[in-house]
Amino acid sequence: MATNIHPTAIIEQGAQLGEGVSVGAYAYIGAQVKIAQGTVVMHHATVDGATTMGVNNEVHPYAYVGGKTHDLKYQGGVHRLQIGDRNVFREFTTVHCATSAEQLTIVGSDNNILSYSHIAHECVVGNHLVMSSHSALGGHVVVDDYANIGWGAGVHQFCRVGTRAMVGATSKVVQDVPPYVISDGNPAATRTINKVGLERAGYSKEDISLTRRVFKAFFKDGMNRSQAVEWLTTNENIDHPIVKTFLDFTAKSQRGLG
Repeated sequence: MATNIHPTAIIEQGAQLGEGVSVGAYAYIGAQVKIAQGTVVMHHATVDGATTMGVNNEVHPYAYVGGKTHDLKYQGGVHRLQIGDRNVFREFTTVHCATSAEQLTIVGSDNNILSYSHIAHECVVGNHLVMSSHSALGGHVVVDDYANIGWGAGVHQFCRVGTRAMVGATSKVVQDVPPYVISDGNPAATRTINKVGLERAGYSKEDISLTRRVFKAFFKDGMNRSQAVEWLTTNENIDHPIVKTFLDFTAKSQRGLG
């Protein structure tokens, strides 16, 4: 299948477009861009920077993917962005490259990034994120698989959002959001487990009950973090994926648990 390039689109010399790529009217593709087969860049959208994009992505009108970093430490040169497969970047979304050639902004696969959302430099986004409109990830944020970021939420630089976690609408996230929980507020705090999300994902009643026990140990039983870890290692199966994921996340947390 041949590429489908609208005559008004601008494709800079050096750009590499795979088989079946479609580029709409007045779209712009930069010289260092590599786009794999089946991806659609719609009218008035931009893909720039040293951006590598996988198969079957959608870049909707007025989205800006691969923009120059906002970091004031940028000293020029190549700035890179790596994107996986089957992502959707809706209208007016912005995804920015890393600050230096040694660094990388990464977006995985099967993510749904809704209108006016922002992913900043050196973010590492996993797979299956749903990022609602007007939300933003500051620089160096890490988002694990199957997370959900609510409308208008802001995640502070260097924070991490765990797998299957949900950040409530308009929340201000300044600490790490653990796996499997709902975090909400200004500043955001862990409120409860993401029960509905876990049920929809097929987690068993036993798994959800275990998740609740983990949550209570860290956030409801009056223990500090080290005490909660000790309690879990003594009273639960630390090889269970839920317990192991939570403990691994906790051990790596640099900003504390919100």
